[in-house]
Amino acid sequence: MTDPFTALTAELAQLQPVRRVGRIAALGQGRITLHGLSDVAALGDLVRIEGRRTRAGGEVVSLTPAEVTVLVDGTPEGLEIGDPAYPAGAPGLSPDDSWIGRILDPAGRPLDGRPLRRGAQALPLRRAPPAPAERRRLGGRLATGMAAFDTLLPIVRGQRIGLFAGSGVGKSSLLAQFARGLAADVVVIGLVGERGRELREFTEVALGPKGMARSVVVAATSDQSPQMRRRCAWSAMTVAEYFRDRGRQVLLLLDSVTRFADAHREMALAAGEGASLRGYPPSLSHTVMALAERAGPGAGAAGDITAVFTVLVPGSDMEEPVADILRGVLDGHVVLDRKIAERGRFPAVDLLRSVSRSLPAAATPQENALIGQARRLLGAWDRAEMMIQAGLYTQGSDPLVDAAVKVWPRLDAFLAEPAPGGVADSFRRLAECLAPAGPP
Repeated sequence: MTDPFTALTAELAQLQPVRRVGRIAALGQGRITLHGLSDVAALGDLVRIEGRRTRAGGEVVSLTPAEVTVLVDGTPEGLEIGDPAYPAGAPGLSPDDSWIGRILDPAGRPLDGRPLRRGAQALPLRRAPPAPAERRRLGGRLATGMAAFDTLLPIVRGQRIGLFAGSGVGKSSLLAQFARGLAADVVVIGLVGERGRELREFTEVALGPKGMARSVVVAATSDQSPQMRRRCAWSAMTVAEYFRDRGRQVLLLLDSVTRFADAHREMALAAGEGASLRGYPPSLSHTVMALAERAGPGAGAAGDITAVFTVLVPGSDMEEPVADILRGVLDGHVVLDRKIAERGRFPAVDLLRSVSRSLPAAATPQENALIGQARRLLGAWDRAEMMIQAGLYTQGSDPLVDAAVKVWPRLDAFLAEPAPGGVADSFRRLAECLAPAGPP
């Protein structure tokens, strides 16, 4: 934990005895033009406006030799021509070990009503990932507390996976299960554009005291500006990097990349960038991939960031731009299916459309054989399900389908089971489920 005097020094370092002043020259809906700051402001810098009637913050989105264009956080109502504006520098965050168990906003301000200590070092929100040639390979398999992920979809240390789901199929519940059960020293949860009423429910009910005891929650609600919503993902990643650089094993849960992309689109369009990818700007690909690359294995004595990025896929469209971009840079993807959720099986994972790129290295030859057998039987059932349910399938027509019919009820139930006994016990139970089908 940071020494109190070091924390006090960090607070004093934020004070500015002399400040440069600009003035509002033009006002628009959400955008304002400032004079007097062109020689000190940089793209992406923050600005504070202290008007006669109201105060506001903003982010620099374009510059000319004479003018600075700022996108205001929230509404510009109440601002006037001539109101003073002060440069606040590049956005950053000063994480501290005492942040564990706390809820904060993307600017590092507490949301739980208690004072929050500032760390000794201010970190930029946008950083380069560790050097590719120096990063470790993916680590060992992690216990998750869920049978499906302990066996058929393993997660290893430093892996980055995507969780692709529509609304109402159990995505938040699955994230909470990861936060409570997946092996890690620290859990960092970024809630981007979350509904305000759900924040307390997620932290107190879904996470619970056990989950919050090792978690840092960074939240920007849906009513906040696109700057804050976009910054939320970067802030959560910065907090995760802080703990990783101190040798901790970090689990990062970011919900969701889709809302992060929507916020980036609003910012890019306000800055004058044209739309191309189904309304998204060309810079979206680099922005999403740069965010994802910061997670993963560390280098040297640093720890690792095991990351789960969620993507909202309306209508299960896995080809929509955000899903397509993210899927290409991750180490696996998990698809939640509404039909599975509607028949009451949670987590509603569609195993046939999901893949973990940690396989086959993450499992032994015997375990890989069980995984392959389970996938073949699930595939056979999926192809013949309509015929079986309609009574049109004749037993003996296909030996693989016959085997799938025998094991389907037990295998489907297994995918919803908890895994209190760990990975080895989960594979033992998987073998028992597959036993009626015969050897792999």
